[in-house]
Amino acid sequence: MNEHILIIDDDIKLTDLIKRYLENHQYKVSVKNMPIEGYEYFQKSRNIDLIILDITMPEMDGFQVLRKIREFSTVPVIMLTARGEVSDRVIGLELGADDYMPKPFEPEELIARIQSIMRRIKHPEAMIDHLEFEHLKIDKLKQFVVLNNQELILSTTEFEALLIFAENAGEILNRDFLVERLRGISWQSYDRSIDVLVSRLRGKLTKLDPGTEYIKTIHGVGYKFIDRVKK
Repeated sequence: MNEHILIIDDDIKLTDLIKRYLENHQYKVSVKNMPIEGYEYFQKSRNIDLIILDITMPEMDGFQVLRKIREFSTVPVIMLTARGEVSDRVIGLELGADDYMPKPFEPEELIARIQSIMRRIKHPEAMIDHLEFEHLKIDKLKQFVVLNNQELILSTTEFEALLIFAENAGEILNRDFLVERLRGISWQSYDRSIDVLVSRLRGKLTKLDPGTEYIKTIHGVGYKFIDRVKK
């Protein structure tokens, strides 16, 4: 079954081009040119595999749409913006976006980003099935995380970042390593994007386990995951 992609963008010419290009690569594509219409369509459609979401739209901007989506769904979201500002990417990541592309962009790059996200979701067969720590359990195949016997809801990118930390528990990971491992995303090791992602992940961990530090900042170097493996 082909992945179903929803495009929410008020640029009709651009969405027509993206739709044709994605369909030529065997994706099923739905397009909504108004943000409210796109959000309501997603609410009713339970078979959307990925959303391409523009930031600058009338009535409701992409950040508002993403915030509403994240109230009930972790569907992967790639955000588009014509402004090309780092601040847009930071805000999008804080709200739970999985990737970010500034306009204009090459269609081939969009396909590469989509394929990278889908590989992380659909093809985890090379991974060990489970990781288990003292307080944290990760089911890689189902992308299911339990912390203190409660489900931890993560976006695709947050889950990928948590896996990187968990698989390298006790080791100091610098930003360049994280950038390399999160290949599907247009990170820059010198901007705040990685820091925002880690901060968001740390916040979700802390919310379910107050007072416990899982990701320790090593100033001037990077980060270290410090929970203990269950024996």
